[in-house]
Amino acid sequence: MTRPTPERLLHLVDQMLDRRVLMSVDLVVDRFVHGTPKRISREAPVLILRFEDEQLVPGGGANAVAAVRALGGCPLPVGVVGDDAAGHGLLQIFRQRDIDTRGILVRNDYRTPTKTRILAGGRHAIKQQVVRYDVEDTLERDETLDGALAEALQNAAAGAECAVLSDYGYGAVYPELLPTVRGLMGDRPILGDSRYRLTSYRGLDGATPNLEEAEQVLGCVLRDDDRELLDAAGSKLLQRLDARWLLVTRGSAGMSLFTGGEPGGRHLPVHGTDQVADVTGAGDTVIGTFALAQAAGAVPFEAAALANYAGGVVVMKMGTATVSPTELRDAIRSDPDLLDRIA
Repeated sequence: MTRPTPERLLHLVDQMLDRRVLMSVDLVVDRFVHGTPKRISREAPVLILRFEDEQLVPGGGANAVAAVRALGGCPLPVGVVGDDAAGHGLLQIFRQRDIDTRGILVRNDYRTPTKTRILAGGRHAIKQQVVRYDVEDTLERDETLDGALAEALQNAAAGAECAVLSDYGYGAVYPELLPTVRGLMGDRPILGDSRYRLTSYRGLDGATPNLEEAEQVLGCVLRDDDRELLDAAGSKLLQRLDARWLLVTRGSAGMSLFTGGEPGGRHLPVHGTDQVADVTGAGDTVIGTFALAQAAGAVPFEAAALANYAGGVVVMKMGTATVSPTELRDAIRSDPDLLDRIA
């Protein structure tokens, strides 16, 4: 497997522009509430904050959609939001970013999954997360929902060069969709990620689990200093998924790519420092970048390298963030030696 070169990766970043990616995703809203400490309550030993502002940003599968758009791609999301403030807020954000929302269904019997983080700190200091609470509903499947999703997928698949299934467990994405997407996409690549049931998506072209998800599937603990165990685990998971490639994200240790027919994996060191600012949504950036790179013509090794650079950039930002083409180019140019350190 030939190592990618910086020149080739920079060319692929340029080729990402306007590439179309079908994205069947669980749509989530991340809500950040910012405040400054006021005093300790007299009613209970809790901190009282003076409200400053709040921000809604795409989360979960919606963040993967945002990642593709931020890199210049054309995401075609298919999913469900509730007929509530969070759902309408997410649709507004997508429209402001020129993201096609025709494949997103609005249901009045469903609450949009929303993760609210309360952050506190001085006016001129970095805010720290104090507490988080989640609004979580799970969609109940029925013939109406299945039919509407199938129709939306069919419409979005026309002209798409790659597809993503991002299953966060909220019910808009489920394993039975894979044959439908496969029938629509033919031999165009289909990538998947599932928090709780990855092996149910057998037949994906590729998957991007994190290390914890891989450990849960395999029932073992994987250590970064035991490459032999990591290689064996990656090969086993690749076989269980019947996939062509597998990218395991390993946090501050980087990523490992496994491909069919290759002995062992290719282990990519992390881009930048291992002292990260915030890992929120990093996995969404990885699958979004990988998918867009494949839509642009990248082979898995090249797509993994680009995803590794993008992941290294986004974890240095606070909150749920994305990466721009300029930032991705700067990362490649500033750290070309990373490609020589791939084991």
